[in-house]
Amino acid sequence: MGRAFEFRKARKMKRWSAMSKAFTRIGKDIVMAVKEGGPDPASNSRLRAVIQNAKAVNMPKDNVERAIKKASDKSQGDYKEVIFEGYAPHGIAVLVETATDNNTRTVANVRSYFNKNNGSLGTSGSVVFMFDHTCNFRINAEGLDPEEVELEFIDFGAEEVFADEDGILIYAPFESFGAIQAELETREIEILSSGFERIPQVTKPLSAEQITDVEKLLEKLDDDDDVQNVYHTMQESTE
Repeated sequence: MGRAFEFRKARKMKRWSAMSKAFTRIGKDIVMAVKEGGPDPASNSRLRAVIQNAKAVNMPKDNVERAIKKASDKSQGDYKEVIFEGYAPHGIAVLVETATDNNTRTVANVRSYFNKNNGSLGTSGSVVFMFDHTCNFRINAEGLDPEEVELEFIDFGAEEVFADEDGILIYAPFESFGAIQAELETREIEILSSGFERIPQVTKPLSAEQITDVEKLLEKLDDDDDVQNVYHTMQESTE
């Protein structure tokens, strides 16, 4: 198995761990998708993907429909996607993806988390190069063989395909998202969820005490409502 498999295994149960946080993140994704491509999922591929993700975290259909209606209102403000880069204690690179309607607030909060937890907020480009920007799809595995899926989707950008108890996962470069989504839909293969992740090219092992130091910062970042995802180069257990 490759890096995507190990990364997914290590992060399992961490992403979208709190239901309320998951719904908040999905709600922001819906607003950004609707503002970008309109409220009709049939003509808005980004919105289709967000709706699939909403189903994956058991977000009620009524919530999704209300969020789309609210996002369609011209008075509804938009969210801006902003990336922050920095270092946690012990030389661990940290990349923070946010979606904010108040950049001044978000900058102040993220900077305070780094400063109060012995980290340092860096400049744009200081750590992003340490991560591979990838897209992923989880598809219904019924009637499908992972090896055959990998062979059939290599031409569309797939780099790693593997199965778990929840389906088949396809990983590819960020730029391949549209091509793979379109081909899956053309073949009428059910997409259970999809998204983007940043996989560290190299990870650094730490002692238990050092891990605690880093996790204090990561937890503060992840608890912030403006934060969508947090990635880092600390080696995590895959047990």
